[in-house]
This record gives sequence, C-alpha cells and structure tokens, in this order.
Amino acid sequence: MVVMISLGTVYSWSLFTRPLQASFGWNNQDVTLTFELAIFFLGLGAVVGGRWQDRVGPRTVTIVGVLLWGAGSLLAGAGTAAMGKWWLYLTYGIIGGFGNGMAYVTPVAMVTKWFPDRRGLGSGMVVMGFGLGAFIYNQIVTRIPSFAAAAKASTAYIDAKSAAAKAGTVFNASQYVITPAEIHAVMTTFVISGIAFLVIGGLCALALRNPPEGFTVPGALAAAASTGPSYTPSEVLGMVQFYGLWLLLFLNVTAGILIISNAVPIYSDLTGATAAGAGAIYGLVAVCNGLGRFFWGSVSDRLGRNMTYTVMYLIQAVIFILLARTHSLAAVALEFAIILLCYGGGFGVMPSFNADYFGTRYLGQNYGMILTAWGLAGVVGPSIAAIVKDRTGSFEGALVPVAIMLLVAAAIPFFIKKPEPRVTAATT
Repeated sequence: MVVMISLGTVYSWSLFTRPLQASFGWNNQDVTLTFELAIFFLGLGAVVGGRWQDRVGPRTVTIVGVLLWGAGSLLAGAGTAAMGKWWLYLTYGIIGGFGNGMAYVTPVAMVTKWFPDRRGLGSGMVVMGFGLGAFIYNQIVTRIPSFAAAAKASTAYIDAKSAAAKAGTVFNASQYVITPAEIHAVMTTFVISGIAFLVIGGLCALALRNPPEGFTVPGALAAAASTGPSYTPSEVLGMVQFYGLWLLLFLNVTAGILIISNAVPIYSDLTGATAAGAGAIYGLVAVCNGLGRFFWGSVSDRLGRNMTYTVMYLIQAVIFILLARTHSLAAVALEFAIILLCYGGGFGVMPSFNADYFGTRYLGQNYGMILTAWGLAGVVGPSIAAIVKDRTGSFEGALVPVAIMLLVAAAIPFFIKKPEPRVTAATT
C-alpha cells in the first residue's frame, strides 16, 4: 500500500497545472500533455512490468519501477526551467510514467495470490493506496509556504488572462510576473518529491514477495474452482472477453481522469475558488479515489463484477450532468468525491475481474495488457478537457457528452460473459 501511495501522487498533477502555465507561459494543453504522457506510458510500463514479474517475482520489478518514477520527478524539477517543456515530457511523462506502470502492476498481481478467496477485497485494499497518494500528497504540498505563494500568484495570472480573453482585450503578462523564487519553489517540489519516492517506495518494495508454492486459505479451493483455468496472454488476446474488459476500464478511466487531470482548475472554474483553496479541497475529496477501490472491490465480491460496473457507470452519468450545473463549493466537492469513488472502483474491481475470467497464473501479463486501456484513456480524457477549455474558456462543455457516454456504457457489462471452460481430450 505504501508503494502504491508513492505512485498515486501522479493524480496530484493538477496542483502543478496553473503554476507551470504561469511560470513558463504555457497553455492548458501544453501542461496537460505531461500528465497524458505519464498515464500513457504507465500503461506501457504495466505491460512490461507484468510480463517481467511473472518471471522474476514482484520485488525486482517494483524496485526498478519505483526508481524510474522517482528519478523522473527529480530530473523534471532539476532541468525543466532550463530546458523547457520537452524535458518535462521526457522525465516526468515518459521515464516517470513508465516506471510508475511497472511498479503498479506487480503489487496488484501479487495480492490476488495472497487473497485467493477474496480477490476483490484484497486487490481493492492494495490499489486503495494508489488512490490515497493524491490525498496525502495534496495535504503536504499545499501546506508548503513557498509552493502556496507560487500557487496564489499563478491563480492571479491565469484569472487575469482568462478575463482579458473574455473581454477581448490584450493580456499584459508583465503585470502578473511570477518571480524566480516562486518558479524555484515549484521546481524544488518536484525534486524533493522524487527523492521521497525513491527512498520510501524503494524501501517498501523490498518487502514484496509472492506466497510460497501451494499457499492456501480457507475458502480458497471454492474460489479457485469458480475461477477456472488460467489462460496464457496469447490465448487471452484471442478472446472477445479481453476486449470487453479493456473497454470497460477505458470508458471508466476516460470519464474520471478528465476530472482528475484538471481537478483544481475545473473546481476553480465552477466555484470561483482560488487554486490554493481548490487544491486543498480536492486534496480532501481525493481520499475517495482510494476508498472507492476498496469499497467497490469488496462490493463486487457480492454483487458481481458486471453489475458493479453498470452501477458505477449509472451513478457517474447522473453526477456529470449535475456537475455541469453546479457552482456551490460544497456541492461540487461532493460531486467530485462521488466521481472519484467510482473512478477508483473501476481499478478496485478490474484485477479480480481479470482473475475470474483468465486465471491467476499469468495475471501480471494479462492485467498489464488490460492496463493499456488506462494509458490510452489517460490521453483521451485530459485532451478533451484541455481542448474544450482552450477553445471555450470553460470546462463545462465537456461534462454532458461524458455523461451520455457513461449512460450508453452502462449496458456493456450485460454483453460480457465468462469464457467457457476449455474442452480437452479427457472431458470429451
């Protein structure tokens, strides 16, 4: 869980959106591309990490992944001011994102082996840590005086720029200069964060291991019988069920990550709150991302994986429609919390969904392939938000179309059925 917390800080990216825009004169798409790259390469890292950990176990792969994630953040802070956005894309986005995915998939694959009788509960507990990462990180970063000052100055810059655009006047950036000290505070936050990820995540990764051969618990035999055989990655790629599960995760992530990638500016746009205030509030509700992974994962053990996804889609569709018309501080915070609860739930349910359908022997590789849906959705969702914002000056235009998408998606789980057991010579 602690390893996952260090990885889950990637969901705090919106804390840096406005400070980076104000510090370097970038637009929303420039800044959001960093997060898109991180999530896209997270998906690719999960494929590589999943395949590797099935061979060498979780410890080595997690250590390497954590090292890359920490190094990416550290290098981003050390060089972006001098080398520009392309350095940020390379370090935080590509190197850090790839490492994040490698380290993410291994504990998820490992824990389903330790909890064979309660896969939804077990995987939900571990991935809850990923969701808690943003909650913990936001509480720390928004309370650093130098970063808070930079966030306040960047809010004034962005608000003045938006007001000038709406009024059709020329924006005078020289009146809202972000000082070198404030830029340094933002970059230092990246550096210190990277060091913390390396030390804390790396030490905890040393504790990871698969259960011994033949490990079992009461109820595990019944669970194994209900799971059926384990399918190889090549077999899974030939099954329609794989693409069904991939689509379920893709749509859920697209909706949720649209909010997460720009949570602070979206909250500010809807309510008028400052970036610092919005960051603090979002930091509180971000705990729901973690709680949702545990809650819905546990619910799916009783309700069923398919029905759980349908319920989460329907809830989110209603909330996205309401969000487009809500401007109260408390109401928007509550709606954010529900979206995050369901977003996290998608990750809490999917590992056990994968294990139920395809078995646990090749879970690392199979689940890693499904996580490419996360990587692609990590580009699509934030891109929609950034494009709508840059073209219309508001995020509201993206909310209702997402609600419609979720309403349609709620029917998909009814068409996804567990693979039929293999027919062997012995059974014929």
